[in-house]
Amino acid sequence: MARMTVNGEGVNYRLDPATPLLWALRDASNLTGTKYGCDSRDCGACTVIIDGQAVTSCSVAIGALEGATVTTIEGLGGSHPVQQAWLAEQVTMCGYCEPGFIMAIAAMLDATPGPSDEQINALPNICRCGAYLRIRKAIARAVQAAAPKEPEVSTHTATVPQKAE
Repeated sequence: MARMTVNGEGVNYRLDPATPLLWALRDASNLTGTKYGCDSRDCGACTVIIDGQAVTSCSVAIGALEGATVTTIEGLGGSHPVQQAWLAEQVTMCGYCEPGFIMAIAAMLDATPGPSDEQINALPNICRCGAYLRIRKAIARAVQAAAPKEPEVSTHTATVPQKAE
């Protein structure tokens, strides 16, 4: 049995400890947003966040995740800044890489709110449709949305009533 927290809820998987997290999520928890792509850690379609790190869920056995905190695309809830930026930039083409990319970007931005080009280029995820320009625009939009806002300075000037003479 493997105990962990998935999307904020405690889960006890009664599966073979060698079962890849991908299949536990999809088959036992019915969290099908995490996609099966290559089964070799090459494409990133199955990326989830484990204890704050982007991890390909096909590459980790549930037995190694005792006590871990796992977040899947369903756990982001649809209103995460990366998801909002993804929609605004109309990134989706076929959509297959989408959950894994969004999870990898969300983990990157949590660790580094203003990632460098090198850090963005180091994302291991693959988009077979080639939406990389839109993905980069979505990352920039998410960074901007998450940036602290400057306090608004009032330009209103008050006038003091004059005393009648």
